[in-house]
Amino acid sequence: MIDVQRISSLAALTIGAAVLFGCASAPRVMAPVEDRASASRPLAGVVEASGGQSKVLPGAENAGKPGFYTVQRGETLTRIALDNGQSRRDLARWNNLSNPDLIEVGQVLRVAPPGAGLEASGVVVRPVIPSGEAATTAQPVKLAPANPANTAVIADEGLGFIWPSSGALIGGFDEAKNKGLDFAGKAGDAILASADGQVVYAGSGLRGYGNLIILKHNNTFLTAYAHNQKLLVKEDQKVRKGEKIAEMGSTDADRVKLHFEVRRQGKPVDPAKFLPAR
Repeated sequence: MIDVQRISSLAALTIGAAVLFGCASAPRVMAPVEDRASASRPLAGVVEASGGQSKVLPGAENAGKPGFYTVQRGETLTRIALDNGQSRRDLARWNNLSNPDLIEVGQVLRVAPPGAGLEASGVVVRPVIPSGEAATTAQPVKLAPANPANTAVIADEGLGFIWPSSGALIGGFDEAKNKGLDFAGKAGDAILASADGQVVYAGSGLRGYGNLIILKHNNTFLTAYAHNQKLLVKEDQKVRKGEKIAEMGSTDADRVKLHFEVRRQGKPVDPAKFLPAR
């Protein structure tokens, strides 16, 4: 008589052994390693869209070329224009931006005029203006006497810059800490255009500057006037040297003052080197 119970037990042991040894001998497949460092650095002109798909942004074909700039996180068109010595409106026009306030991280923008040579692109330098400086007692700052040997090198291209405020100088230029000069004064004191130019920005959209005016004087020089209480000019308006363009204030600052910058091809330079002796 066939022992059905014994055959069933032997079959179960055989199947179990096969499964056990089969699993032991099967090759082990390692899970793929994700390169998180690479994933955190999106390619210029490319951004990850919904569903993990890559989206090619406008201007991607120009990434890395002279005269073009890749938008970084937290930047605005106004900041990019200032840092490249251009008008915000020009950047919007050159890049066909229907809404200048809508740009994307990784987008590649033209920051030099169409047809400009390599020299027009310049070197992009990112200035940082502290938004919360420690309050200090107004102490006049003495400027080092100008070096006559450098006068020809630091030519202002005939603009003849003048002092934008009659207030005491309380902060000198420091490439690492202060990208311009700071002037003390009372709320409402006159802020003057340092040279003939055109208003390329008048507003409060640039963090750390408060109510700000930017004048373009030529293809080389811009000047910026920050922390104003009241702006007296509008974008595209032409102004003359010495014209009152704003009233001193304390917007986005710890005290009433004027922060004044001179930008040469977008790079902050010491305004004192372009101003006459006081």
